[in-house]
Amino acid sequence: MKPEKPSEGLTHLDESGNARMVDVSSKPETARLAVARCRVSMSGSTLSMIKSGAGPKGEVFGTARIAAIMACKKTPDLIPMCHSIPVTGIDVAFKTDEESGIVEIQVTVKTVGKTGAEMEALSGAAVAALTIYDMCKAVDKSMTISDLRLVRKSGGKSGEFVREGEDSGKWDM
Repeated sequence: MKPEKPSEGLTHLDESGNARMVDVSSKPETARLAVARCRVSMSGSTLSMIKSGAGPKGEVFGTARIAAIMACKKTPDLIPMCHSIPVTGIDVAFKTDEESGIVEIQVTVKTVGKTGAEMEALSGAAVAALTIYDMCKAVDKSMTISDLRLVRKSGGKSGEFVREGEDSGKWDM
């Protein structure tokens, strides 16, 4: 069924279909959490190089972790209708599988506020993946970035969301 108005069902459009930033001033503040993941696929030898710390541009996971944190904090500068939120915590973790050449990135963002942290977590995971790519492209041009997704969110009016089929165990590294 086609909406009668361009804005019907879309919160970032006004009644005339013009872009707007949603007014969240009347929403209550709640504790919120968002977890996003992204995958970088590469050759097994590239992943071995990363894990050994022998990358041509330096320590890859440490740099990607810092890039993810910076991206989370800068998300409203990148995404036009994204509210600035008081980020209260950011965790970045990596899982690796040398046999398949996969690095899985997980970014968790916490806040207490009127709107969620999903965009911050997604931005952090994406930028961590881009950083890994940038730091390793000289040795592996066949790398791919895929599967950027929200894994979990909690807080706010819509409550809890957990993506089916995702493990929720603690990640280390």
